[in-house]
Amino acid sequence: MSKAPLMPMATAVWLVENTSLTFKQIADFCKMHEVEVQGIADGEVAKGIVGYNPIISGQLTADEIEQSSNDLNRPLNIIDGDVEIKHSENKIKKYVPLSKRQDKPDSVLWLLKNHSLLKDSQIARLVGVTKNSVTSIRNKSYWNYNSLNAKDPVAMGLFAQKDLLLAIEKAERRILKEKKTNKN
Repeated sequence: MSKAPLMPMATAVWLVENTSLTFKQIADFCKMHEVEVQGIADGEVAKGIVGYNPIISGQLTADEIEQSSNDLNRPLNIIDGDVEIKHSENKIKKYVPLSKRQDKPDSVLWLLKNHSLLKDSQIARLVGVTKNSVTSIRNKSYWNYNSLNAKDPVAMGLFAQKDLLLAIEKAERRILKEKKTNKN
């Protein structure tokens, strides 16, 4: 079974606009109907869709397109392999509204109660507070401790569930490592 390209409609738009391939070649490559590709060429289908360059995304090579353009019976072959979708690992700190900033100590309390294996530094990084604030909430010496209500930070949108799960996994690995070193 051959793979379909990433974003087939946008890829078809790009191929129609930038190559001399036949409608059948483009339709077969993009797993679309030939009439649909003809509609793209006529401007009736895919209005407003920006073409997606399959060469830049690593799904095709310019040589592959040229060979298929020269031989109208030759199908386009997608480059086998996983298409790498890049995303930045460096998170950009986004603006946190005042209403959510006031909920941060409540979130710290929730994490301390429900995930006690997390280190103070992990909680501080997740929630976006100082380590001293986390320590003072843990020790019940926080200036406003009596009015804190434990609230789930994921439900409040302070960070994603994925971030919490990664932090918990890291804490579990750390504890397991500490147990192994204590046994030796």
